[in-house]
Amino acid sequence: GFLPIKVKGPIKGGIASVDGSVSSQFLSGLLMALPLAEKDSVLYVNDLKSKPYVDLTIGILKHFGVSIKHDNYKTFYITGNQIYKNTDYQVEGDWSGAAFLLVLGAINGNIKVTGLDHSSVQADRMIIEALIRAGADMKRENGFITVKKSSLKGFEFNISECPDLAPPLVALASCCEGTSILTGTDRLKSKESDRGLTLEMEFNKIGVKVVNRHSSLEITGTKTLKKTNVSSHNDHRIAMALAVTATISADEISIDGAECVNKSYPGFFRDCISLGGNIELIN
Repeated sequence: GFLPIKVKGPIKGGIASVDGSVSSQFLSGLLMALPLAEKDSVLYVNDLKSKPYVDLTIGILKHFGVSIKHDNYKTFYITGNQIYKNTDYQVEGDWSGAAFLLVLGAINGNIKVTGLDHSSVQADRMIIEALIRAGADMKRENGFITVKKSSLKGFEFNISECPDLAPPLVALASCCEGTSILTGTDRLKSKESDRGLTLEMEFNKIGVKVVNRHSSLEITGTKTLKKTNVSSHNDHRIAMALAVTATISADEISIDGAECVNKSYPGFFRDCISLGGNIELIN
């Protein structure tokens, strides 16, 4: 029941049930591995969340010559003995990381973000819809998105299919007039930290009223932040959300464990500084 564990292959294929209620990543891993199994496989998936990530996985596998079929995301059919084919692939820009920069532009500047595919199936592309609901001054053109500092209003948004947007959306809501509500937050407890509780705890420290109701988050915006010390809880998205919000503060806000951004966006603070952010990195 504890690390280290030992795993021995090869995987043989067959029939299995997968619980998709916590994360789609377990299913994605099997979809990558089972085409190489000697037998065909059938996966019965219960309550699948984050379907866009499964679509992304299936699309990439298809690009490399592997076929996956499914029946309304409930039953997946994987033919065994398939072969991955060598090919060139252009990796998409990351909407999850870009979400923080787009929010930064909306609350505190004029930012142009390039390298994003507007037709992407990445779940976090929904940040655009959230910014629209908040009233952000945004211009979308082929190849880039420009967001200007805006007069923002409270909004409602369901994150059940894009839970990684919770941190940047809390940062956005912190600077909106009125109260914003994020629904579909049940799965936040199974992230790098218990994100519902972490967002509530750390944002309240800086003066933003956040109420975690386990299946929703209520965020009341403010114009004044408190000088304080907060913790990332070793969660990369929490660190970035706090940093983005802190840029509107007249006083210093210190983030402990900020180096955890290296997990997904090692250049985050460097990019923020290049955009004019007053950030000091302390080793």
